Amino acid sequence: MAVGTNVPVLVGPVPLLFVQSMTVTEGYEVERIAGTRFVQATQPTRKRIGIEALLAGPDRLALKKALEALALVGRKLADAGGGLLPNGISVVSGLTVSLEMQITELHFTQSVERRDALQASIALEEVPRASLLATLGEVADLAVAAGSALVPSAVPPNPIARTVLGAL
Repeated sequence: MAVGTNVPVLVGPVPLLFVQSMTVTEGYEVERIAGTRFVQATQPTRKRIGIEALLAGPDRLALKKALEALALVGRKLADAGGGLLPNGISVVSGLTVSLEMQITELHFTQSVERRDALQASIALEEVPRASLLATLGEVADLAVAAGSALVPSAVPPNPIARTVLGAL
C-alpha cells in the first residue's frame, strides 16, 4: 500500500473515507465467587465500536442519510434474523472485522469553519445471535491481525498532508 492511500472504513455498505479515530472496546464481566474474596471472569462483554469521521464534499448529505438508513435497517435485520441470518451490520477496517453490529448512536455536527463537511460520531454495539457468525467474525479478525503483522510498514504518523484550505 502506498503512502497516502486512503482505505475506507466500511460500516455496512457505507464507506467512510476520512476516519479521524476508531475505538474498539472489549472486556470480560467479572463476578465474585460466593463466600470468598476471589473473582472470576465469567463471559465476554459485548464489543463496542466508536468511530469519529469527517463526511466531506458534495456527497456528505448522501452519506449522512445512508448512515441513518443503515441504523434503521440494522434494527430490522436484528428482528428478522431468526438466529440464522446476520443479526446486524458489518464493520470492516484495518483494526477489526465485526459482523454483527448495531448502530446505537449517531451524532452529526456542522460548523462555520467547515461548511462543506459534517463531523460524524458513530457508536455501535455487538448484537450476536448466531454462534457460527460470531466465530466467523473472530476468525476474520485474526486473519486481519495476522496479515497486518506480515506486511512491513514504514508509514509516518500522519501520512496525508493536511492544510487549512483543504479542510474548508
